[in-house]
Amino acid sequence: MKLAFILDQLDSIKAYKDSSFAMMHEAASRGHQLFVMQQGDLAWKNGETVGFSCVLELTGQTDIGSHWYRKGELKEVPLQEFDVVLMRKDPPFDMEYIYSTYLLELAESQGARVINSPRGIRDHNEKFSIGKFSRFIPPTLVTRQEHLIRNFLTEHNDIVLKPLDGMGGASVFRVHVADYNISVIIETLTHYGTRMIMAQRHIPEITQGDKRILLIAGEPVPYLLARIPKLGESRGNLTAGGTGVVQPLTGHDREIAEALGPPLHDQGLMLVGLDVIGNYLTEINVTSPTCMREITDQSGFNVAKMMIDAIEKTG
Repeated sequence: MKLAFILDQLDSIKAYKDSSFAMMHEAASRGHQLFVMQQGDLAWKNGETVGFSCVLELTGQTDIGSHWYRKGELKEVPLQEFDVVLMRKDPPFDMEYIYSTYLLELAESQGARVINSPRGIRDHNEKFSIGKFSRFIPPTLVTRQEHLIRNFLTEHNDIVLKPLDGMGGASVFRVHVADYNISVIIETLTHYGTRMIMAQRHIPEITQGDKRILLIAGEPVPYLLARIPKLGESRGNLTAGGTGVVQPLTGHDREIAEALGPPLHDQGLMLVGLDVIGNYLTEINVTSPTCMREITDQSGFNVAKMMIDAIEKTG
């Protein structure tokens, strides 16, 4: 198969822990041919979506600072000529990202197979889409009105505020009812009442980890990564200094995963990352879910193999 990956700059990818690299390594080990392009390499030309892509070869080096790839010559290729196109560009989910999904959706109409579905990505804001599964979520508010946020804080005393388009724990604030910085935090996040944000009741079980559960083709990976906050921090994100500890899914984790897996897969979302704190679903990650390598390294369960198996099965 010819697999084309849409990625960030290759030199920004840490091969020793990157999920996209794990998928590429697994695919290459089976004899599949790899291609790579960036978001800006997509174009609509002569009535079809094309990608200015390169053949990608893996050098076998994954150590920190090692040069893990070799690129071939840049060539213009209609996307339908690849067997699979994997959209793995990290957020921000801005207008450029949305324009990319339009291009990819046009490519789908001409026979390209895109993972995850561009429409599925657009329809599932990673923060807001939990509203479709409200029975699993903590008390949550989405608004840009300060008085509603203040009322929510008064009701719950201890809350978390976050933008709807962030990643990696960026601009996530924990706010107590007696916090002297409430006004400036609300003003900053809502841009003085011009942008929607999300408020959620603080979940004390965050000290036990912000659990990342991976769904592949609607099925849960049997192990999760609990991202445990460092001392004095309320965010478990690895990029915020959290420590990742692999654990088997609990019964309630599996209940959430099995409830969400099939409907998300039906909407073209083959790879999904669910964030669960305690017993509550807090986010649904659909752009470029991570944590494959951490789960594999600690549990021995080859997550990338499960992903490439799913691609081959439905290819």
